[in-house]
Amino acid sequence: MNWKKLQNGSDIRGVALEGVIGEEVNLTPEVAQVLGKSFVKWLMNFTSQTNVSIAVGTDSRISGTVLKKAFIAGMCQAGAKVFDCGLASTPAMFMTTVSNEKPATAGVMITASHLPFNRNGFKFFTSKGGLDKKDITEILRIAENKEFSDKCDIFTIETWNFIDEYSVFLVDYIRNKANIVSSFNNPLQGLKIIVDAGNGAGGFFASKVLDQLGADTSGSQFLIPDGNFPNHVPNPEDKDAMQSICNAVIREKADLGVIFDTDVDRSAIVDAKGNPVNRNTLIAMISSVILHEHPGSTIVTDSITSDGLTKFIEEELKGKHHRFQRGYKNVINESIKLNTLGEESWLAIETSGHAALKENYFLDDGAYLVAKLLVEMAKLNARNCMLTDMITKLEQPVESKELRFNILDENFGNYGIQVLAELEKKVIPIDGWEVVSPNYEGLRVRCTSSNEKGWFLLRLSLHDPVMPLNIESDIEGGVAIIAAKLEILLKDFNHLKLNDLK
Repeated sequence: MNWKKLQNGSDIRGVALEGVIGEEVNLTPEVAQVLGKSFVKWLMNFTSQTNVSIAVGTDSRISGTVLKKAFIAGMCQAGAKVFDCGLASTPAMFMTTVSNEKPATAGVMITASHLPFNRNGFKFFTSKGGLDKKDITEILRIAENKEFSDKCDIFTIETWNFIDEYSVFLVDYIRNKANIVSSFNNPLQGLKIIVDAGNGAGGFFASKVLDQLGADTSGSQFLIPDGNFPNHVPNPEDKDAMQSICNAVIREKADLGVIFDTDVDRSAIVDAKGNPVNRNTLIAMISSVILHEHPGSTIVTDSITSDGLTKFIEEELKGKHHRFQRGYKNVINESIKLNTLGEESWLAIETSGHAALKENYFLDDGAYLVAKLLVEMAKLNARNCMLTDMITKLEQPVESKELRFNILDENFGNYGIQVLAELEKKVIPIDGWEVVSPNYEGLRVRCTSSNEKGWFLLRLSLHDPVMPLNIESDIEGGVAIIAAKLEILLKDFNHLKLNDLK
């Protein structure tokens, strides 16, 4: 058993079901049981406690119930008390650790986010937040070396339908923050808001949150959990998924559409005209809210955000844009770090839809992000205004493109670093091209020529032998011109597959 292969950054992920050619099952119930024992051992070491309680939930994946049963058995054998939370969201499982009633020592979500039906995995939390990469490495080391206890014969398992408590928390938050005197309990009265849960775990948001606030949610789609994901991939970044909710908003004449990923730690919205509000647009909208509440503070994003977003944050909103690395834990940890250094930062957000707010434990929570925007929607609606009025001055690129180049070298990490270093040398003498600094990931170049007016970013993938390339331009045809120049500069790297660029 190759335990290290189960690590995916700060999560555990693996193949739980057969059905995809070339993907061998490595996340079995037996493996899950060992992981349960190993996590309890890690948790006892981390907390210096022998009496620990752990809350466990799953998304809608087919393999979730079987893996949960085995994982719970392992934790009980190792001496933990377990709360079975049934169908839940990833953010809710963190919130079990800070619950006023009976906080758990840790929370675990069994999910593989937006990955295909055959995958599954584990996300771990304590009251200090999500575990880091080094913590996952240690849990897998404990599993590999069998450094755990499995002598407890007393199984203490309690059912805890925490998603109901979590929904009440969201409802109370929206009511109190919107504070619409004439309709305090129903601040969304008169608004039609539809939800697309992609058959994941987010269907609760329509009935347990929006309906309670007076919204009309008729026309919502794919709310019933189904781990086969028969309608579309539950992923706000997926074009088909976004097109589906955009079409639904137009069809239902809704005021707003909301879409979640499988485990509800990411989200996006759609405006009343059926336009997607995701990626840079979503960041601009929530930044407008945050910088109104915390003027002059720093917004931390991932590396592929646009120049137009920077201009909007810094010139229009009078905040600071700190463009960092890809990876939701990276942007969260960077925002936390800035705060410890005395630089006020209340929002860490990726273009993928991961958004974490300081006011909410720096938890990446798609439902809380939407709740925050719904507060603004209720306030604006009372003044006959719309959410999109907040971002009318956001400049959008005329063209944008993302390409992915496979690295055909076994030592892909070092090869990618070599590509970036040599490409930078080639870029420096090019007229109209300027290496952006500071820059925390890959090579970002500003292209100022009159027929380009854009930028590109070439970087290494976090986990795969791939170099993603993002190009944007404010000129029609500018992306193609930048790409053509790059093709010439990259053609000598024989282990970099450039078919997409051509």
